[in-house]
Amino acid sequence: MSRSKSILNQYKIIANLSGKMVQLARDNQWDEVVATSREYSVAVQELRQYEPLDDHDRLARKPLLQKILRDDAEIRDLAAPELARLGSLLGNMKRHQNVLQTYLAPPKPRP
Repeated sequence: MSRSKSILNQYKIIANLSGKMVQLARDNQWDEVVATSREYSVAVQELRQYEPLDDHDRLARKPLLQKILRDDAEIRDLAAPELARLGSLLGNMKRHQNVLQTYLAPPKPRP
């Protein structure tokens, strides 16, 4: 297999993984999104071993990159409400913890 075919196949692997992550995000399966993102990161890192593409192969790569970018944008859009919800929960937990510490603190000695 030629080097350019190998790198294009690697982009296809990455595009498939990004598509899988979108579907998992749509299904609200965030643990699986995170697990798949590890595979995705490894696949992206493997791109570094390849030589740059020629002009023809760059054109062949373009639709794959566009798909990957669309998937990334959709995952971010799907994650935003979940991240806001988690941020709110963490804020509520912190306030609750502060209240408990205030009310359960030992009384200060009087002079």
